[in-house]
Amino acid sequence: MSGYVVVGTQWGDEGKGKIVDVLSEKADMIVRFQGGNNAGHTVVVNGTKHILHLLPSGCLHPHAQCIIGPGVVVDPFVFLQELQVLEKKGIDTGHIYISERAHILMPYHILIDQLQEERAGYYKIGTTKRGIGPCYADKYERVGLRMHDLCHFESFQKKLYHNLQQKNAYIEKVYGAKPFVYEQLVKNFSDIRDRLLPRIIETTARIHQALKEDRFVLFEGAQAAMLDINYGTYPYVTSSSPTAAGVCTGAGVSPQSLTRIIGVMKAYSTRVGEGPFVSELLDEKGEYLRKKGAEFGATTGRPRRCGWLDLLAVRHAAMINGLTDLVVTKLDILSGMEEINVCIGYEIHGSIYEYMPAALEDLQCAKPVYKVCKGWKEDIRNITNYHELPDNCRAYLRFIEEFTDVPISMISVGPDRTHNIFVKDLTK
Repeated sequence: MSGYVVVGTQWGDEGKGKIVDVLSEKADMIVRFQGGNNAGHTVVVNGTKHILHLLPSGCLHPHAQCIIGPGVVVDPFVFLQELQVLEKKGIDTGHIYISERAHILMPYHILIDQLQEERAGYYKIGTTKRGIGPCYADKYERVGLRMHDLCHFESFQKKLYHNLQQKNAYIEKVYGAKPFVYEQLVKNFSDIRDRLLPRIIETTARIHQALKEDRFVLFEGAQAAMLDINYGTYPYVTSSSPTAAGVCTGAGVSPQSLTRIIGVMKAYSTRVGEGPFVSELLDEKGEYLRKKGAEFGATTGRPRRCGWLDLLAVRHAAMINGLTDLVVTKLDILSGMEEINVCIGYEIHGSIYEYMPAALEDLQCAKPVYKVCKGWKEDIRNITNYHELPDNCRAYLRFIEEFTDVPISMISVGPDRTHNIFVKDLTK
């Protein structure tokens, strides 16, 4: 079986979209297994930037079937908007489908998310306010609506009526906000239903058949290990498991079907929203990385917090994912620096931690323990051979491999899908 997984090893925004796009050239099927349109994946093809939120990053390859899996929460209005954007660019979308088991992200989820964040004040999570958390909450409270409900529209309307009574009472009584009108919601979904139905399919058996036939199936995650609901910097995390383990529940496959688990890491660290960030730079170097790396959220446009590479976080991700390969992105952004710091431990109350502590209180007071690496001045964007990289650059990469105990198989040295160095073939 040939199941390949691409996951993030930091706090998201590592460049997974580009890597999925590159690997998708040989893929037969691409499966998005968790998250929602809180993700932001940027793919640059021949100088044209495509920003995707809900659609799999591999959707730009029409030869590969693209599936939004059962573990994803789907805003159907956003889904259709993204299809329309691609179609206006002349890109075929006939190969893109949604699992009938995927949950529907409703308009009331978005409003509740916004109201909760606004009221939380100091304790806000820093969500994208796209309704992801409330939709997952409904899923686990077993009151969620799923895509197959749209196929049985009379049943959909009954379930919606029951849900809306509860949601409107909550919205009005707790927040004093304007309730939703049931008839208007029914009309909104009725208007788009015919466009959605051909896209809603059974996916689990289809994915298993592809794996059984030893076809190249690529599983694509959103967010990253440090935002995992179980192993991230809780509570400043997402509402799903963006790790390799999340593939099993989010796509309905066995761990035995996962051949390679590819972790994508940025050559430095960034984070969007609230939460601890031990190696964060609040000085001119942080601003330099932000400007040179164009570190602004693809989904929200918010400036990303920037800092030195935190290898403790990457090693944590390597451990919980069982990474077989690393891909390093944005290495070119570090060109021109005389020295580059790498965080290899946390000092907490006088003790050195070489693993990620669970307690938020420990992470908030942690001080980074740095190893200083020599930088390089050369522009590496047009380099395609690993051995042509500057000596100090290769030394930096070797240290990452040694610390994480995972080999680097690919290096991204620019935004376009062609700006890559392949240390070895990731598709073999």
